Amino acid sequence: MKHSDVEPEPAVASGLFGPRIDVARSFAHRLAEIGEELGLIGPVERERLWSRHILNCAFVAPFLRGGARVADVGSGAGLPGLVLAIARPDVELILIEPMERRTEWLRDEAQRLGLRNVTVLRARAEEAVDAGPFDQVTARAVKALRQLVPMTRPLLSAGGEMLFLKGARVESEIAESVKQRRAARLSDPEVLILGEGVVPEPTRLFRATVVEAS
Repeated sequence: MKHSDVEPEPAVASGLFGPRIDVARSFAHRLAEIGEELGLIGPVERERLWSRHILNCAFVAPFLRGGARVADVGSGAGLPGLVLAIARPDVELILIEPMERRTEWLRDEAQRLGLRNVTVLRARAEEAVDAGPFDQVTARAVKALRQLVPMTRPLLSAGGEMLFLKGARVESEIAESVKQRRAARLSDPEVLILGEGVVPEPTRLFRATVVEAS
């Protein structure tokens, strides 16, 4: 790997990770080093590894509840699961990933980085219900909301929250998922735009809460 093609660390990173910045740097270096070889990132992703991926996830960290149990569905390379675990050592992250190679990477990285707040579960979301209930569930680049909402709802307790990192089509996905959101007893969702003006492409965070039965 040519180190010249790896994106330099943006100045904002140290502010987002605070005293955990060295752990974040170690994760970024390792992902840049072997991520493509393991099929975790594409060949051009090293050039935007911080701005497009790591910071994209780190912007969500303040929205995790203190002391919460959080399920990250389809963790893949650890985006956002490992990034959130680095930024929020006070939160328990359960990384749910069905592919064996990826679960091996997640376990190895969690151990290498000393992340004691991480558990890796090789399963699909629907197979992980017994590990719950969870206070919050996260996902990034997994499925459209009309599929993601019913897939993750059984993981949440009443009052639990969905925090999904979405792309530019999030408003269309919200419109297309009315039936599924109603069935899941979700509050009206909000879309938060995070990192605007700081990174080239801001983070769009879909946020909705499971309404407790009256």
